[in-house]
Amino acid sequence: MDITKTAGVESSTHRSPRSFGRTVRAYVALMKPRVLELLLVTTVPVMILAQGGFPNAWLVVATVIGGTASAGSAAAFNMYLDRDIDAHMQRTVNRPLVTGEVSPRGALIFAWSLAVGSTAWLWLTTNWLAATLSASAIFFYVVIYTMILKRRTEQNIVWGGIAGCFPVLIGWTAVTGSLAWPPVILFALVFLWTPPHYWPLSMKYKEQYEEVNVPMLGATRNGSQVGLQVILYAWATVVCSLLLIPVAGMGLVYSVSAIVFGGWFIYESHRLYNRAVRGTEPRPMRVFHASITYLTLIFVAIAVDPLLPF
Repeated sequence: MDITKTAGVESSTHRSPRSFGRTVRAYVALMKPRVLELLLVTTVPVMILAQGGFPNAWLVVATVIGGTASAGSAAAFNMYLDRDIDAHMQRTVNRPLVTGEVSPRGALIFAWSLAVGSTAWLWLTTNWLAATLSASAIFFYVVIYTMILKRRTEQNIVWGGIAGCFPVLIGWTAVTGSLAWPPVILFALVFLWTPPHYWPLSMKYKEQYEEVNVPMLGATRNGSQVGLQVILYAWATVVCSLLLIPVAGMGLVYSVSAIVFGGWFIYESHRLYNRAVRGTEPRPMRVFHASITYLTLIFVAIAVDPLLPF
């Protein structure tokens, strides 16, 4: 199928004047709000860990605002660059550049505005290191992942997922002004978590990725091969989470959470593999949703642990 035609041209159904609220919703959609939820989950708990308690409220708000704008910028650039394939995938056909709710020019201006604004904001309200890390995350997601890796290698999400690891570094440096081993471990944790989180999703939409020639591993390999990779990365993720216990002096809440929730995540990954090997429906979305719950609970434990005396 030819997907080289430019998407984002308004259809006749979208030529009527739009309300202000509808326009705002379209631009918010460019920022991928559901992805922004994970940003909050990984940023604020790390700030609490870095402080050893509750950080200054204004610093948390400023970091969240800057981080949200930064991640929203990367998402908007991604939608601008991928609008050709988004028009041919069922799960993305309702994105604002495909439906014509936002023009390509408008999306590009919006993305650049968020990129510049978020970097300047973090520099002024936190520190230069947090701002630099934020700009690096945008560059990595837009250039390294979207422009270079996504359409060329089935390992795209492995290295492209690095962009999603930056919020833990930004949260830590916003509080301390420097880096240390705990955020590096958490960076590695999110890095290892990304493949077993995303590959089951690409299994679900295997035919759609094949149709637009995007080589996601879940679309290029059979179910058992993908399942084995999911298992390996899930185990690596859980082992990495346990390293935080001695390095950051984590207490009982985090230690128990890392073991219990990690065990559940590993169980779900093995379940996916076993079903694929037996030739039954692997139900990849079960692992996809489990991975989100796992990461959320782990970072909630990170937030709660420093506040307790045990």
